[in-house]
Amino acid sequence: MSGGSEDVPVSAAGLEQVVASFSASWSLFGALVEELEDESADVLTHGQLEDLIAARGREVMRRLLQDHLDLRSIREPRLTEVRGADQVVRRRIEPGHERLLATVFGAVTVTRTAYRALGASNLHPMDAGLNLPGERSSHGLRKLAAVEAVRGSFDDAQAAIERSCGTRVGKRQIEQLTVRTAVDVEAFYRAKAPLPCTADTLLVLSVDGKGIVMRPEALTDSTRKAAQAKGDNKMRTRLASGEKNGRKRMAMLGAVYDAEPAPRAVEDVITPDHDRSGARNRGPKAFNKWLTGSVTDDTRTVISAVFDQAEQRDPLHARTWIVLVDGARAQIEQIQTEAALRGVNVDIVVDFVHVLEYLWKAAWCFHTAGDPAAEGWVAEQARTILAGNSGLTVTEIRTAAKTAALGEDKLKTIEGVCGYLENKSPYLRYDAALVDGWPIATGIIEGACRH
Repeated sequence: MSGGSEDVPVSAAGLEQVVASFSASWSLFGALVEELEDESADVLTHGQLEDLIAARGREVMRRLLQDHLDLRSIREPRLTEVRGADQVVRRRIEPGHERLLATVFGAVTVTRTAYRALGASNLHPMDAGLNLPGERSSHGLRKLAAVEAVRGSFDDAQAAIERSCGTRVGKRQIEQLTVRTAVDVEAFYRAKAPLPCTADTLLVLSVDGKGIVMRPEALTDSTRKAAQAKGDNKMRTRLASGEKNGRKRMAMLGAVYDAEPAPRAVEDVITPDHDRSGARNRGPKAFNKWLTGSVTDDTRTVISAVFDQAEQRDPLHARTWIVLVDGARAQIEQIQTEAALRGVNVDIVVDFVHVLEYLWKAAWCFHTAGDPAAEGWVAEQARTILAGNSGLTVTEIRTAAKTAALGEDKLKTIEGVCGYLENKSPYLRYDAALVDGWPIATGIIEGACRH
């Protein structure tokens, strides 16, 4: 939008308005001061004073914004013509056009001049100067809606905004504001250039899946059919067995970050019982974190996006690429396929915390519930695996199972644990990972899944 301006003298009425500008704000502020000065305020508690000042002060701030907008309307320069993106010249000038703006202080009215032409939409240069949004809600209110929405439900966001702003915003409006705020997120991350790192800096990739409960209309066809099949026997007071599984879609998440190597020993991860007081070396610390996630994109698409981000950081493949996973076979296969397509060497490491979970499953086959000795047993097996001897751990567990006279269910659990350790053994080279200072846990992606 472009246009030429001309000097138009301010009218006498306009001059009076300029002189009287912010008089309403001063009046409200003065009334608040008088109320606080009055002896009747002496009986108020500090909490009541906070509520009083918050309520009255919010109106003072809203009035300040309104008075500024009114003064800005008076000072708005008059243009001889305005040309829009459609290249149509607008010469017809109509002052006094109003629009409402919902802000974090409350609703205000923006009065500005409209420039018109036959068959063309009106243009308001003042809207551009104020960077007003297309909808009624201000950018500040949109930001507040987005911040509160990600903390919980839209109902919680609605209540938080009402507490903060003193005005009620519809839940559907909050949903729409949140969507508009997020519309440029993917483009922003694609365009954002990561900080350069040296070849010694580790490049860490991680992927994981998270089941998310969906609205019925957002389920995939197969999941919807499974949910409908259970619907005939639905109970009124609680979910039926497996019903929650028929309400979920799998979200795929990915992460990329940089980390400086942090070499450490087995004892730095699992401290021996007799040496609890010694200082331990910490693992590598993540920085330059990048996260992505989708409930619509499949595993291949998300993993491809993760590799795109990694190649943006290391286009020459000069750094050490480490991929942390929880052990899902489909993810590992897709990672290997993507790496082969791009001609990059990756070192896949299975999350050590997942390995510990399997060891605990085995521990409860040999120990009664709550037995403190189970912790020591798990620690001993974990140190063996950290030292690069997962095969030895499998042998010891199977040998113990044969001599312990376990029942069929426990033997099945033991075989599941041993099978997991055997299948994942190529990715359990924690001894080399610790020496080279690599991360061995998927905390970054697990945190993303949790939130």
